[in-house]
This record gives sequence, C-alpha cells and structure tokens, in this order.
Amino acid sequence: MSQNNYAILMAGGIGSRFWPSSKASNPKQFLDILGVGETLFQTTFKRLSKLIPEDNILILTNAKYIHFIKDQVPAIKDEQIVAEPAMRNTAPSILLGALKIHKKDPKARIVVAPSDHWMKEQDRFLNSLEEAFDFVSSNEGIVTLGVEPTYPNTGYGYIEYQESDKSTVKSVLKFKEKPSLKKANSFIEAGNYVWNAGIFISTSEFLVSSFKEFQPEMYRLFHKGEDILNTADEEQFLEENYANASSISVDYAIMEKTDKAFVIPVDFPWNDLGTWTAVQGELAEDENQNTCINSRLIAGESENNIISTSGKIVVLKGLSDFIIVEDKDILMIVKKSEEQSIKEIREKVMEEYGKDLG
Repeated sequence: MSQNNYAILMAGGIGSRFWPSSKASNPKQFLDILGVGETLFQTTFKRLSKLIPEDNILILTNAKYIHFIKDQVPAIKDEQIVAEPAMRNTAPSILLGALKIHKKDPKARIVVAPSDHWMKEQDRFLNSLEEAFDFVSSNEGIVTLGVEPTYPNTGYGYIEYQESDKSTVKSVLKFKEKPSLKKANSFIEAGNYVWNAGIFISTSEFLVSSFKEFQPEMYRLFHKGEDILNTADEEQFLEENYANASSISVDYAIMEKTDKAFVIPVDFPWNDLGTWTAVQGELAEDENQNTCINSRLIAGESENNIISTSGKIVVLKGLSDFIIVEDKDILMIVKKSEEQSIKEIREKVMEEYGKDLG
C-alpha cells in the first residue's frame, strides 16, 4: 500500500431511479440496497482502503449527508469530508478534490470512484487498480476501467479502444453515448468496446493540468483559492465560489477532449446498480424468478417480480413483471417495462405531495 495512493470518493448523488427507497434525504449509497448487511458506501470505502490508506480517501458529498458518512464509517475524519455547496455534476468535484490532494502531495496518484457500485470479485478490481496506478506513475494520462460487455446494454456509455495495442492498457479511440439496441449489438460484435464504469485513475498533477488546458474558466475559479484549500477558510471559499462552476461531467469536460485517455478492459462482475432490475440481477430469485428484498413472499401465479419492503409479508396472486417498493410513506407498483418512468413518477409525487417525499 503506497502512501502516494489517494481516492476521490463521490457520494453526493440522489439515486432517483431507486425511488422511493432512495430519496434526496437518504440516497442509495447510504442504504443496504442489496440486503448484505452493509451499505454501498461502506462496501466501497472498505474496498478502496485495501489499496489506499484510509486517511487518503477524500469524500465529496452533500452537506446533508455528512452524518450518514460519520455514522457508517466512524474512522473517517472531518478533514476527509468535503461538502459541496451546490450540485454541479462530476467535473467540479473532481477538480476540487485533485487540487486539495495535489496541495497535500504533489506526487499523488488518484482514483476517482463512485460510492454506489457493486463488485463481487474485489481482488480482481484491486489488481486492475494497482496496474493503473503503476501506469500513471510512468506515463502521462488518465486511465479508466472498462468492463467487457456481457450483453448489449443500452443504459451504459461505451468506450472504443485501440485493439492493436498489445499492452493491457489500451489507448482510447472514442467515448460513445448510451446506444440504441442495434448499435449496442454492433459494439459487441466489433469486440473492442467496453462499458464505461466511471472509474478514473491519474496523478494529481495530470488531472489539474488537464483542467487547466480544457476547462480554463473552472480551473481559474478554484485555483484562486489554492492558498485557502485544506485550511479552516476552505468552507467559506466554497460557499462563495462553488455554485459558479459549470455543471458538467468529467467525461465531457476532460475525457472526450484529451488525447491521453487510456482504458484497461476488465471482465470481473460489475454493476452500477442504476435500476431496480439491475439489483435483481445480483440477488437470489425464487422458483418463479421473484426477487425479495427485506420481504417475505407468498405468491400464486406470479412471476418475475421485484419486491422491496420494510420486512412485510407480501401476498401476490396473478401479478407478474412488476416492481413493488414500499417505504414509510409510499407504496409504488410499476411494470418492469415502465421502469424508466420512475424518475418522472418521483417528480410528480414531489410536485403534488411535497419535496420531502423525493
């Protein structure tokens, strides 16, 4: 474990596609969404701490989530938590984290990771992460981990890489948006496309210089507080300036612009747990393909349902292919084929019954 290894752990998302279990007041990264005995945030922190000193893990989040972080991983110190005053997508938070780490350690190697992904074979992930750290130590660039697709998923972005590269670290040719089914099938047939897992590895120096080159306005906004970062005055500086940053993802801001993007294709099981059906793929099913989370089920002529409650006995008769989720205030029953409408349903409920329900 190198003392120059750092992590920027992004834990500020809402997880609205997991509504109503995941709400802005208690998002999915702080839930035991899979019923495994620990939250996604706890699992991710534990995974990263096997290769990165715990004190070197910086957590970017929303101020209202700080108590979750402290409760779930008490060893985390106050100075490791950065509360973003406004939601501004991934690029501003990554630049801020890189500047803070670079000021502390100019030789830092950084992995940027979401806090809500699920990986079963963690040792294989750590081996790939170590390979990426080694690569950026001797090569300028940003490495991402690309998951080799197992089916034509239309909900992920894809990365096209240079197939002729003999190294396990491949040059990126192009980042692709979420494709149609026809296009996703063509990506798989081509053989040199991987799912974009949203995990990035680089040095603090290269990350900062990349923002300076490709996002000069954002760089100037944060760089003017360089002397203030990692001090008691940082919070005030962020309150006054953070909301002025452009709301843009790191993919658009940096990755699609640099000619020094690389990818390590990996084939370990990975899931970004973006939807209820994605969760179903990670959990056991009964003989009729029903998946229960914190529930007990009595079912007749009912197949392929997802049921999540707060410990209730659920009785189904003649109901198939539905998502059934209950929390303290809401019971949602939606066809699995209509899963993409959950975000719209959430917004309608908030509009009619109050924002605290979203």
